[in-house]
Amino acid sequence: MPIILDHINYIYGGGTPLEVKALDDICLQIPDGQFIGIIGHTGSGKSTLVQHFNGLLKATSGHIYFHGEDIYDRDFSMKKLRSKVGLVFQYPEHQLFEIDVLSDVCFGPKNLGYDKKAAELKAFEALRKVGLPMDLYYQSPFDLSGGQKRRVAIAGVLAMEPEVLILDEPTAGLDPKGRDEILHQIKELQKETGMTILLVSHSMEDVAEYVDRIIVMSGGRILYDDAPKNVFSRYRELEEIGLAAPQVTYILHELKDRGFDVDISATTIEEAAETVVKAVYGNRGGR
Repeated sequence: MPIILDHINYIYGGGTPLEVKALDDICLQIPDGQFIGIIGHTGSGKSTLVQHFNGLLKATSGHIYFHGEDIYDRDFSMKKLRSKVGLVFQYPEHQLFEIDVLSDVCFGPKNLGYDKKAAELKAFEALRKVGLPMDLYYQSPFDLSGGQKRRVAIAGVLAMEPEVLILDEPTAGLDPKGRDEILHQIKELQKETGMTILLVSHSMEDVAEYVDRIIVMSGGRILYDDAPKNVFSRYRELEEIGLAAPQVTYILHELKDRGFDVDISATTIEEAAETVVKAVYGNRGGR
């Protein structure tokens, strides 16, 4: 069943001179199985929004429904919610603390009541899903590279078998190769499990490449909520709020202005290459 946000508002420092409205009347429905990108400039409300999905922050007003239950009802189990809606923070070292990788990933299942053997089986499977080499399982997580730490942090959440996985800037600070590896693994994971994934990112190329739907935040409100092609067709409006479209969008518009019959709705490198090849061969009489 979907997650529903019904007129969610959130205020930091309520009733003080420093009061800031971080979320302003947010209404959203998150269906099962979607891969959703959430983008916005710094301070737009992205991270505040995703921390409401598993109850880390409580809305100042409004309601959130998970499996048809209001998570703010007195008898609702937040522990159960957090086992089903997993959040991986931007800096994985904030979530790593055990003496070795396997013990770290076992922590979540053990906290849910699984015995040592069952927790280890879930940890092994989670580490397999994120593609971490087995020879690293018994090393300290703090000795790993940035990309490896991200994989361990993600595995720690996956071991609890969530229905929804939220990733807050999972590729921040990684080199291009590490970023591509992490995102490819996440996409393969989503295909394999069918879980719902929410990806918070500053990279337009990343969201264009991997997500099915984009939510654009600005000033604590939802500015756009649509398919990537439709969102990036508004690249001028995105620029006005400090964002941009993928580089291929600008290249294709430039080619269009120069008379090439290209599809300016293409958002990925593969789509752009295909439409450019068609336009070039078309101009050469099909040769």
